[in-house]
Amino acid sequence: MPARGRILVFGSLNTDVVQRVTRLPRAGETVHGADLATFTGGKGANQSCAAARLGGRAFMAGIVGEDSFGAALLADLQALGVDVALVGRSPRKTGTATILVLPDGDNAIVLSPGANADVGAALAAQAVAGLTHGDCLLCQLEVPLQATHAALCLARARGVCTILDPAPAGELPDELLQHVDILTPNQTEASTLLDWKSPVATLDEARAAADALRTRGARNVIVKLGALGCLVSSSSDSVHVPAVSGEVIDTTAAGDTFNGALAVSLQEGRELVEAARFAVCAASLSVRRRGAIASIPSRSEVDAMLRS
Repeated sequence: MPARGRILVFGSLNTDVVQRVTRLPRAGETVHGADLATFTGGKGANQSCAAARLGGRAFMAGIVGEDSFGAALLADLQALGVDVALVGRSPRKTGTATILVLPDGDNAIVLSPGANADVGAALAAQAVAGLTHGDCLLCQLEVPLQATHAALCLARARGVCTILDPAPAGELPDELLQHVDILTPNQTEASTLLDWKSPVATLDEARAAADALRTRGARNVIVKLGALGCLVSSSSDSVHVPAVSGEVIDTTAAGDTFNGALAVSLQEGRELVEAARFAVCAASLSVRRRGAIASIPSRSEVDAMLRS
């Protein structure tokens, strides 16, 4: 089923510096790790690659440095079918993410924004100017909030479907949320947005969090629940979409895979719950492999899981 509209991903492009460790070091402590590896990453880049690999018409807008990391990022995105005409260059270094991956697949990440800090409202206006009704804008929070806010506002004014992955989580104004058609926090992000003391842990808590976030302005909320799948909440209903069980090797970019897959499925004309089901399958496959972009499944793999 071909995607009907364009998917513009507005956000970050990073080089991921990955180290596998048996446990996280304490302050002042040194621990041994596996060989260091570098990969193309950043939530924006990951989501654009997921959208392209799964059959979407993916466009990336952001900024990289005038360095070898930036050149490699653009080459990787183009090789996967992502249009990078809206990616600018900066004299700053390309953004990096240092990722420590634990044996159970969980990870801890430290971001250095680099060139991502140069993303501004001007780039948002330039990027969104080419969108129209039927297209989709997918944003995250790894570039300056002012730029993301501008992109969401301008896109909604053009009748574009807006999706916001609120990661990394922080305080968001209700005015921004009012420009979001679909908000996709995970358990920790949902609780952070609502200033709750602990992450969302149950379906009942997910429903309460989604209701509260919709009250603040988001039209629809999908709470990503890891091994529990996700909860899709709209003004008319809330539906639990269970995860697909399987071995978890590395959760890096699972949320990005979910968001890219969600955008593709919506652009193919599926209703929100069915699109979330497609996204859950894609994310469930991604955690069975190591890496970020390398873990994104093919369209045929997701379709086969849906059929089974």
